[in-house]
Amino acid sequence: MDIRPELLELLARRALTEDAARPEAVERLHARGGRTARENVAALVDPGSFVEYGRFVTAAQSDRRSDDDLLDRTVADGIVGGLATVDGRACAVLSYDYLVMAGTQGMRGHAKTDRLLDVVARLGLPTVFFASGGGGRPGDTDIPLVSALDVTTFAAWARLSGRVPRVAVVDDNCFAGNAVVAGCADLVVATSRASLGMGGPAMISGGGLGEVAAADVGPLDVMTANGVVDVVADDDEAAEVARDLLGYFLGPRQDWSAADQTLLRDAVPEGERRAYDLAPILETIFDDDSVLPLRPGFAPELCTALARLEGRTVGVLANDTRHVAGAVTADAGDKAARFLQLCDAHGFPVVSFVDTPGMMVGPEAERTGLVRHTSRLLVAGASLQVPMIGVVLRRAYGLGAQAMLGGGLHEPLMTVAWPGAHLGAMGLEGAVRLSMRKELEAIEDEAERERTVRELTALAQAHSGALNVARHAELDDVIDPAETRGLLVRLVDAAVRDGRLVGSGRTVDTW
Repeated sequence: MDIRPELLELLARRALTEDAARPEAVERLHARGGRTARENVAALVDPGSFVEYGRFVTAAQSDRRSDDDLLDRTVADGIVGGLATVDGRACAVLSYDYLVMAGTQGMRGHAKTDRLLDVVARLGLPTVFFASGGGGRPGDTDIPLVSALDVTTFAAWARLSGRVPRVAVVDDNCFAGNAVVAGCADLVVATSRASLGMGGPAMISGGGLGEVAAADVGPLDVMTANGVVDVVADDDEAAEVARDLLGYFLGPRQDWSAADQTLLRDAVPEGERRAYDLAPILETIFDDDSVLPLRPGFAPELCTALARLEGRTVGVLANDTRHVAGAVTADAGDKAARFLQLCDAHGFPVVSFVDTPGMMVGPEAERTGLVRHTSRLLVAGASLQVPMIGVVLRRAYGLGAQAMLGGGLHEPLMTVAWPGAHLGAMGLEGAVRLSMRKELEAIEDEAERERTVRELTALAQAHSGALNVARHAELDDVIDPAETRGLLVRLVDAAVRDGRLVGSGRTVDTW
């Protein structure tokens, strides 16, 4: 059967856009541990579901390069993008192509991106953006420009905040404009090969700041400690991790299971000074293999995580007593506030597990801007449109506890406590020492004074126990820890009457 010439030309031109047309470049990238843009897309989306936009675009450099060179070396102007499905749900995916001028951003590439982001906005599609690349690209000659500051891509991408879930993946050097794509996203996945920064080596050197290797600009360990990266992936699994992360935004799952809930009865140690690992508690309460911590290396005293409850996505806040006893620090306030905004924008109920001595205090803490940063958590909690449910595990003291609960015990849809919990305006021993200061100072014998403090603290503990707090109607209930999951399920079911909570759609702060 004869094939018409125009179809042959199409097939030949399409073949030039595939990885098979540049085997040596692909081999070099693989040797570095990387994946091509098309491999990233294939690893993310359902097989056969990808509908590509702008496949045949080339760089705007015909004044300085031949057509053959442009077709061979500027494929798709360095960005692959389109619509697809993930687990059968519609989404969008874009990937800068590191094999085309180091994934830099060309003017036609910007036009392609803008075209696709417009479709994303129209259809409300969750989006994954593989962001690695070297930033803006000089040398485009076909489009008259001077500053190129009228590029609309960054505003279009930022404008989607709160409207659609956006996941950025960084698996290589990611500088300047590419870094802005990552920084504007809701969640950032990165690998050990990532180096993320607002300026790459050339910009650093050009600014008179010395010579810095690309890998040293913003390596993964720095970006996890400072909170830029949400989730770390193995080098060859970034797309798969992004797929799993996107899944939390794509609706309930039907296939779930859960652990034996009676294990929770002994999960929190007795006494207030013993630290413990939160992970077994969260992994028991929520669906098996569903708890995904976000930014775990940043402000570790406060855990933020996505999880599932009978298949439905929820947000999790929890104090981690292994770090500064679970006190709310400036960084913890920022971390938690942004997480609440994320949950609110996308319709995730929030469960807050409280075990905190309160806000961090002291001159060193105040130098961090504590007053403003921790107050962000109160403002974010008070602004929630999605329901919050509070569970006091052990200690709920002071403003830190109130911040964890949206501003107060009665702000959540329901606030319950486990039997060993204590609640108060501040740490009980501190409250005794402050309120009884004159009486204690009158006791000359130091041993006797400390014995008195212990006795008074014990009395305060008895008064501040969960059952007594509930007796005064400050708590909604005190429950057997084994009942926690069932209670959460029923409360979320009551709040989500039509099968899904609609998020507020409000902008999520980048920090």
